[in-house]
Amino acid sequence: MEIPACVASQNFATAAADAPVMVLLHGYGSHEHDLPGIAAWLPRHLPWVSVRAPLAMGGGAAAWFPLTLPDEPSQTPVDEATEALWSFLDQELGDRTVIPVGFSQGGLMATQLLRTRPQQVAATVVLAGFITEEGERADAGLSSLAPSVFWGRGESDGVIWDAAVERTERWLTSHTSLTSRVYAGLGHSVSEQELLDVGEFLRSALR
Repeated sequence: MEIPACVASQNFATAAADAPVMVLLHGYGSHEHDLPGIAAWLPRHLPWVSVRAPLAMGGGAAAWFPLTLPDEPSQTPVDEATEALWSFLDQELGDRTVIPVGFSQGGLMATQLLRTRPQQVAATVVLAGFITEEGERADAGLSSLAPSVFWGRGESDGVIWDAAVERTERWLTSHTSLTSRVYAGLGHSVSEQELLDVGEFLRSALR
């Protein structure tokens, strides 16, 4: 499994060498050109890369792992995607600190980056994301680090099922320093207010 492509910000080459890199992770059935538009609401001095998921779906779409609904997603392809993503980031960024920013499936991948290499993650942003059933297992040492995580979701999100929301809330609450926001009337999407909140969260987390 390999990551096929990415888009990098124009300020990537000129950003400070120690500046964390925001890693934008799109959702199921989308692509690497989907999330760069949100960068306008995020700290402008931070470089970013927007990464294409490894599983081609046709028509330019991609996924991080197969969806098997109504069955729960399997952890094995999630782990394989995580390994491929880190391999790609190692090649592109070396050992630079990252800020995963993921939507839906990409939100799950953001938590995967956090839980596999927490020391390399400056902060994590999960937008309408979730974790797998197996992903709720204990993470040795992560809770003692209390990493900063923003989790935003729509009150009217009909895509992420209740069990996934409940276990994600349990895990984030017990393993991270969580900033949680629920947006009235918002479905499986991202609002301008949410992006403003993410921007403030990142400025505070990196201060």
